[in-house]
Amino acid sequence: MKKQQPSKIASCKGSVTAARGFSASGVKAGIKISGALDLGLLVSDRPCAAAGCFTTNKVRASSVDRNAAHLPSGRISAVVCNSGNANACTGRRGEQDTCRVAELAAESLGTTAEAVLTASTGVIGHPLPVAKIQRAFNGLVSSLSPNKGEVFAQAIMTTDTKMKTCAVELKAPRGTYRIGGCCKGAGMISPKMATMLAFITTDIKIAPAALRQCVKRVVDRTFNNLTIDGDTSTNDMVLVLANGASAIAASSAKEIALFEEGLFAVCNTLCAKIAEDGEGATKRIEITIAGGKTYADAQAAARAIANSNLVKTAMFGNDPNWGRILCAIGYSGADFSRNGLRVSLCGIPVCKGTTPVPFPVAKMRSLLAKKVVSIDANLGLGSHRAIAHTCDFSYDYVKINAEYHT
Repeated sequence: MKKQQPSKIASCKGSVTAARGFSASGVKAGIKISGALDLGLLVSDRPCAAAGCFTTNKVRASSVDRNAAHLPSGRISAVVCNSGNANACTGRRGEQDTCRVAELAAESLGTTAEAVLTASTGVIGHPLPVAKIQRAFNGLVSSLSPNKGEVFAQAIMTTDTKMKTCAVELKAPRGTYRIGGCCKGAGMISPKMATMLAFITTDIKIAPAALRQCVKRVVDRTFNNLTIDGDTSTNDMVLVLANGASAIAASSAKEIALFEEGLFAVCNTLCAKIAEDGEGATKRIEITIAGGKTYADAQAAARAIANSNLVKTAMFGNDPNWGRILCAIGYSGADFSRNGLRVSLCGIPVCKGTTPVPFPVAKMRSLLAKKVVSIDANLGLGSHRAIAHTCDFSYDYVKINAEYHT
């Protein structure tokens, strides 16, 4: 028997400060009515290569436009994020407020505004309380620590019920490096980039252009296949910062491929955590589509199932209504073999071709009642595969969003 090679990627403790050279903090600036943490700061001890992906919603917050204009870059050193106020649809004042927040961070950190990225999340259409943010900056900067990645993760939350973090360590020929991150998101989430806020850091050295390509490819395979409710937000982004503090460089194709694999691991885990914490969710749903003639086909089928309210409500009711899954594949636009198509729920085959496969209904309902439900389908035409994440659709989702503004 061939000896199994040890994995080059391993989970490790930490969050957005797991990589060397990063510090973070979070404070209560008074933006949220609840009085919870609402202002976070992430800082590198040296300039970073940085890249991002941004919401495709044509109504975009000024923080999205500003960051998109700055990236990719090789000289980013900080990210400041507020929660409780989206600073979206606030006109010229909103643009000025975004720039002012970057200036405040730069002044406090002794850098330039161009080296600072900003993000906001919360209620749309309300002016950003910049005076409150300004008063909070001294405490925000003085409390920076490599041990406060989780505090930052809490400070960016809105309707999230739990913080979402992940970190991995990668073994390279010349040593180890780390990729860590956190994200927020529980509602107004649909594929089309990025549909939440995610901040990811690494201590590998990589060129901004190469980083941008890695981020684009990974986001398309992870965050672009994540949905909670089919709504694409105005503020959402994925930002990745690489500061090179490990002294390990990703320059060859093989080195970049390993880094991209690690980035995928972090992003895919964060996606699963968002789906698990979806507004009103009682369970997470992971959809795996295999047998695609192209990746686009596999992705289209996975997205269609994930976005189907009929599938999501069936999962809430522990109803093995596989016809809704088949229906979503049918309208997804993906090519599939009518004879080769296979569908399974919780590992149990329910459909072969387009005809039913008998299954134990009581056992299936019991499996569907668990916290994680799997939907697997094979399109029967090729070797391409896609994964999508979502959650069930419960009564509480309506209640949360009916009362969100109040």
